[in-house]
Amino acid sequence: MQFSTFSSYLQKLEGISSRLEITAVLAELFQKLESDEIAESCYLMQGQLLPPYQSREFQIAVKTVLKALARLQKTAAINTATLFGEQDYFEQEKLVEQKYKKLGDLGLLAEEILKNAVTQQHNFSIQQAYQHLFLIAQESGDQSQQRKLNGLLELLKKVDPISAKFIIRIILGRLRLGFSDMTIIDALSWAMTGNKSESELLEDAYQKKADIGKLAEFYLQQSDLTTRHTALQNYKVEVGVPVIPALCQRLNSAVEMIEKMHDVIAEPKYDGLRVQIHVIKKDGQINIKTFTRNLEETSHMFPELATAAQNLHCESCILDAEAIGYDPSTGHLLPFQQTIQRKRKHDITEKSKEVPVRFYVFDILSLEGEDLLQVPLFERKKKLHALFREDHILYHSPEIRTSDPVQLHTYHEENLAEGLEGVVVKQAASPYQSGRKGWSWVKIKEAEGTSGKLSDTIDVVVLGYYFGRGKRTEFGLGAILVGVIKDDSVFTIAKIGTGLTDETLREMQKRCQNLATTVMPKAYVVNKSLQPDVWCIPQLVVEVAADELTDSPLHSAGLALRFPRLVKFRDDKQWQQATTLEELKQIKVHQPVQATSL
Repeated sequence: MQFSTFSSYLQKLEGISSRLEITAVLAELFQKLESDEIAESCYLMQGQLLPPYQSREFQIAVKTVLKALARLQKTAAINTATLFGEQDYFEQEKLVEQKYKKLGDLGLLAEEILKNAVTQQHNFSIQQAYQHLFLIAQESGDQSQQRKLNGLLELLKKVDPISAKFIIRIILGRLRLGFSDMTIIDALSWAMTGNKSESELLEDAYQKKADIGKLAEFYLQQSDLTTRHTALQNYKVEVGVPVIPALCQRLNSAVEMIEKMHDVIAEPKYDGLRVQIHVIKKDGQINIKTFTRNLEETSHMFPELATAAQNLHCESCILDAEAIGYDPSTGHLLPFQQTIQRKRKHDITEKSKEVPVRFYVFDILSLEGEDLLQVPLFERKKKLHALFREDHILYHSPEIRTSDPVQLHTYHEENLAEGLEGVVVKQAASPYQSGRKGWSWVKIKEAEGTSGKLSDTIDVVVLGYYFGRGKRTEFGLGAILVGVIKDDSVFTIAKIGTGLTDETLREMQKRCQNLATTVMPKAYVVNKSLQPDVWCIPQLVVEVAADELTDSPLHSAGLALRFPRLVKFRDDKQWQQATTLEELKQIKVHQPVQATSL
C-alpha cells in the first residue's frame, strides 16, 4: 500500500468519534494491507515504530522540526505570497514559529506548508516510509539532531501534505487518533469475520504476548476458521515479550473476599514499582529484561539483577515482582517516589548504590519455556519457591493461605501497622488473569468501614490545567482537571487545586507544559464550564485521595470527588491503566451509608 493511501485512512480515522465506526474503518484497512505491512502499520497508527516494550523513540526536539519546516518552505518552490512572503531563512523560521503558536499543531503546519509547495513526490510505500522513519530514529551521538533534521527534510520533500501531517505527529508522539489496542483487536476480528466474534480469543492471545503488530500479522494469515481458532489458543508466552500484568479489583472487607473467593492467598501490598522479570541463560550468558506494568522496558534500571539471576535454578523464566528501594543503613523500605528515582538513563550505577532495591517476587508466569498462565496459583507458588533461595536482592513475597475472614482481616491490619498498604488477596486456585478480569486478585480498602472517607486512593488522568490566581500565577498553574476512563475515553471526576505544595506545583506545571495542546483531545468528555486554560494530551497519571464520592451533574463521569488531594505521580502507569468509571461506581456503591453528603 502507498503511504499516501495509508495516511488517507489516518485522516478518516481522525474525524471519527464513534468506536464502532473506527473499528469498521480499521477492519477495511487491514483487509487491504499486504502481509509484510501489517505489523508496521499497527505501530505507525499508534504513533510508534515498535511496540512500547521495545521503546524506540525519535528524540527530536520541537525546535528541530520547526527548523525542518522553515527550511522546507525556503528551499522548495513555495507560493510565498500565499503563506509567508519573500523573506530570508531566519525571518521565515520566526514566521514558521509564529504560525505554529497560532495553530498549536506542527502536523497541521507541515500540511499547510506542503500544500503551498511544489515537491517531487514519490510513490512511497508504507515500508519505505517506515524504514526512512526508523533511520531517523536510529541517529545518535554527535550532530545527531542535524542528521535527524536532514533526514526529516528529505522525507517531507517526497510526501503529500496529509502524509506530512501524520509523519510530524508520529515523530513528536502526538498522533492520538483516539483508539487503543482493544479497538485494534475488535477490528482484526471484524476484518476476518465481519463481527467481533473472535475478539475475546484475540484479547486472550494479546495478553500473553503484548505486541499488537506481531499478533495482527499472525492472525491475519490464518484464513481457515478452525486453524485460526487453534492457532490463537496455542499462542504462547514468549520470554522477552511482556505479559499484560494482572491487576486488582476492589472489595470492601475480608468477609466479602472470603464469600466470593473462598480459599485465598494473601500477600503484603507494597508501595513499589511493579516489575516483570524475563531471564534467559544461554552459552554462559545471562540475558535479563524487565518491564513495568505499562510495558516499558526498564532493564537498565536494575543492574543488580545480573548477579541475582545467577542464583535462579532455571535456564529461562518470567517472574512477577515488586521492586522497592530501601535505606541501606536501616533496612527500612522507601516510599514509591524514592524508588522511582531509579528511572533514569544516566548514572544508574551510582543511583543503585544510593537507592538499593529488593525484589519481592510473588508469581512465576513461565519456566523453561512452559507457559504457566493456566496453572493454578498455589501450584505456581510451589514452582516459584523451588526456583531460588532468598539473597539480599531477590525475596519471596510473604504470604498466608486462609479461608478465615478473621485471619485475613488481622493479616491486613498487621501489614498496615508495618507501614505497608495492606494486602493483595488472590484466589488460590486461579489462573493468571491479565488486567482486572474476574475476582482472581483483589485488594482491601485501606481502612474498612471508615465513615465519611473514601477508603482507597484512585489513579486519574490529567486532562489539562488552569492558570490560577494570586500567588499561583507565578507557577503558571493553579489547579488541574482529572478524569477516569471508560473504553477509550476520559470522563472528568475532579478539579484539584488544594493541597499542592510549591514544589508539586512546579513539577506539575513542567509535566503539563510538555504535554500541552491547543485542541481538546478526542478521547476527552468534558462539560464546557469545566474546560481548562490549557489542554494536555492523555499521558500523565496521578494518584489522588478524597473524602468521599458524590453524584455530580457537572462532571461527565456523573460522580465527583469531594476534597480531592494529590498523593503522587504514577510514572509507572499509562493513561489507559487509570481507574475506570465502572470501578469508581463500585466504590460509590460500597461507601459507608453514614457518609456525609454535599
